[in-house]
Amino acid sequence: MLEREWPDEGELVVCTVTNVKDFVAFVTLDEYNNREGLIPIAEVARGWIKHIRDFVREGQKVVCKVLHVDRKKGHIDLSLKDVNDHQRKEKIHEWKNEQKAIKWISFISEATGVNEIELQSIFYQEYGALFPVFEDILTDEKGTLKRLNLNKKVVDSLIQVAGENVKLQKVTITGNLILMSTKPDGVNVIRRALRSAQPNVDDVDIELVYVGAPKYRVKVTAHDYKTAEKAIDKVAKAAIGVVERAGGTGEFVRKQRSGKN
Repeated sequence: MLEREWPDEGELVVCTVTNVKDFVAFVTLDEYNNREGLIPIAEVARGWIKHIRDFVREGQKVVCKVLHVDRKKGHIDLSLKDVNDHQRKEKIHEWKNEQKAIKWISFISEATGVNEIELQSIFYQEYGALFPVFEDILTDEKGTLKRLNLNKKVVDSLIQVAGENVKLQKVTITGNLILMSTKPDGVNVIRRALRSAQPNVDDVDIELVYVGAPKYRVKVTAHDYKTAEKAIDKVAKAAIGVVERAGGTGEFVRKQRSGKN
């Protein structure tokens, strides 16, 4: 595994508690070659602490914020209390994904004969992490391969491993189309508008649901927000354009976007 030397101040890191004293907890930083760090009792939890072991124990995995790094002395000061539940969950999720990616790179190395440290170094240089490479190869294969500049054997193995192991998270954006036409053939105008609002976009699901005249709900699902937002804007512009060219009016009201597995 490629060794990462030192964390940056303010960074969130995954640690393993190794020793708990009365006024300090010692940990090793899992992502930095098990370098030792310490959490003073004042940084363990907010408020008064009677027993530090009520909050940390040996062998426990914790997420800490890096307060200070002294490379000359080899000291890393950490805070547990400055990490909220959301940050902790996100960091643990990210860390677990990186552990998976390390194993996948090992598989690719065995299959191709390319040194896994060399592969990790290339991925870190371009992405700053390992797991995003496997996500991007599924959503933007050409762009990812252009960035990485790998030989065909590694490329084929990378695509295969990503396809077999990565489940992309999907995001959803919804909104309401308000379409009105006072023309005698207004119903047909609206129908044409709705048909035009279902363009064929790769890897994007578009759903139109009648809510009640003149309102129609639009739901777009894609692998990332950028793609979803581009698609829903295209949908809205297409429908509104048809109605306005026929002398009617159209409006699109965006709703809050959301993520889902």
